[in-house]
Amino acid sequence: MTILEGVNGPEDLKGLSDAEMIALAGEIRAYLVSAVSKTGGHLGPNLGVVETTLAIHRVFDSPRDSIVFDTGHQSYVHKMLTGRKNLDSLRQKGGVAGYPQRSESVHDIVESSHASSSLSWADGIAKAYRLTNQNDRYVVALIGDGALTGGMAWEALNNISDDNDRKLVIIVNDNGRSYAPTIGGFARTLNNIRTEQTYRKLYRLSRKFFEKFGVLGRMAFSVVRGAGKGLLGSVTPKSMFPNLDLKYIGPIDGHDQKAVEQALEQAKKYAHPVIVHVITQKGKGFDPAVMNEADQFHAVGQINPETGESLEAATSSWTKVFGEEIVKIAEKNDRIVAITGAMLNPVGLSAFAKRFPSRVFDVGIAEQHAVTSAAGMAFGGLHPVVAVYATFMNRALDQVLMDVALHKEGVTFVLDRAGVTGPDGASHHGVWDLAIFQVVPNIRIAVPRDASLLRELLAEAVSIEDAPTLIRFGKGSVDQNIDAVKRLSDGVDVLRESSAKDVLLVAVGSMAKIALSVADLLAAQGIGATVIDPRWVIPVADSVVSLAADHRLVVSIEDGIRVGGIGTRIRQAMRAAQVDTALNEIGLPDEFLEHASRDEILDRVGLNAQTIARDIVAQVLGAKVPYARQIDESAKNQINF
Repeated sequence: MTILEGVNGPEDLKGLSDAEMIALAGEIRAYLVSAVSKTGGHLGPNLGVVETTLAIHRVFDSPRDSIVFDTGHQSYVHKMLTGRKNLDSLRQKGGVAGYPQRSESVHDIVESSHASSSLSWADGIAKAYRLTNQNDRYVVALIGDGALTGGMAWEALNNISDDNDRKLVIIVNDNGRSYAPTIGGFARTLNNIRTEQTYRKLYRLSRKFFEKFGVLGRMAFSVVRGAGKGLLGSVTPKSMFPNLDLKYIGPIDGHDQKAVEQALEQAKKYAHPVIVHVITQKGKGFDPAVMNEADQFHAVGQINPETGESLEAATSSWTKVFGEEIVKIAEKNDRIVAITGAMLNPVGLSAFAKRFPSRVFDVGIAEQHAVTSAAGMAFGGLHPVVAVYATFMNRALDQVLMDVALHKEGVTFVLDRAGVTGPDGASHHGVWDLAIFQVVPNIRIAVPRDASLLRELLAEAVSIEDAPTLIRFGKGSVDQNIDAVKRLSDGVDVLRESSAKDVLLVAVGSMAKIALSVADLLAAQGIGATVIDPRWVIPVADSVVSLAADHRLVVSIEDGIRVGGIGTRIRQAMRAAQVDTALNEIGLPDEFLEHASRDEILDRVGLNAQTIARDIVAQVLGAKVPYARQIDESAKNQINF
């Protein structure tokens, strides 16, 4: 029987010896590599926090003591220690979530996977415990150094340091990275801690020793370097937060189980807000992760557990198409600059950074700053392209409104992972952007249906200099190009025409493929359908309204929430033009979507060709639409496609 098999809750850790704890850490790492290589997920971050998580659960008493994970992608070890050892169904429908989830366990508190919020949560929980006389309860926040590039974390620290009569422990997991290496002044401060004279001297001596053994020696040096940083860092000045009235402990080797526990015990006894600085190695224990310079396997798909090589078929992704095209555009236009928030590689800007290193700006996890900085760049004569995940763009609505749109600055926003993204769950689905950003005055929003249109729309977007433009696309591979039958004078593409003007299907972006399938199913029932792709969905093109007037039913199909979505905007445009054609808005429900595959979620909410076509036929046969011609009643028996 392994030690891990005997751990069914945090209480089972209390009686283990030091040797058993070291062995348990090894078992956990081995299982993480084995399980995550099959399901995909955040491997590198979790390999890096094994000892730290074990120490948290040895020193504190969850759920009596509240543990808050910033972002939450590093919570796999926590899950394993709190009754969820089996990760074979990780991120799959009905399986263990990739982030903390309250419905899974009382040990999980914050489900949101948006970074830099943990300290505000911890501040609020600690205040609540004090005001309700729950003075024996501690709050522990584990925050990565990347999350400290976000302004919200510093707002929280400012308040915590001002009101510091609470049992609050802040653990800074310093691995030098968020997705990729952490950037900015805070990262330089951490680097300075590691680069004092004593540290540098010991570092050079250790590196010289390992290099005597050639390639294998250099690899070994890289593997142990994370732990070495902590050991060497312990002799450096403790000046990480010099201007905050908070006790500071560290830096601690985050892979020295006993040292981390001792530091947390010291923090616990202090009984006031304390910062514990632990230095860890992202990907520790799995050489392919440690040696991966790009992101040390921050997030992986299915991989070979021995070599780390991907087992997934190579496809052309939306991200790759954007990354290639923005370089081509920038080569022709030296006013183009790129901005992102701690995700240079994930949004496809790595090639841009190599080609134009002085024209790319990674601002860290600071989307609000990114947008307002972009406004300033536009004012100064540049055309900024801000590329982030759609779900993270929600944070910067005010800046898009008041800094970009109000000032009529030409800034292009490129939203990756828009719509239903799949296994990462509720706060990673990019389903709100179409509803949120269409309220911005004068904004233009484009949704490409295929790679060819993405290239075309990107070029059009960066040519607009007096208003914000936004392009959004999904996660994963791009569908095959869908050629238009014709393009109307205002840019709307007609993808399918029918002599019978029964139904107008307005397809938003990648929903074009589904809309064409719906048209085929309707044709089999004797119902004629026209399929159009507006390309630019905001503002609503005049031809969309005129086509709506020529048909008996309009159906809009989008993979954003239907409340306040594109369908709603089309309805408003029709009403303003006094077009009274019935309109069905097909989209996502206004709910937080679960983690599952994209297709599983779309099927559940009815966003597939069969369900949409069946509903249209039922509406036609129910005489809810005033058809001039009669539909054969026998069709009633044929609507189960």
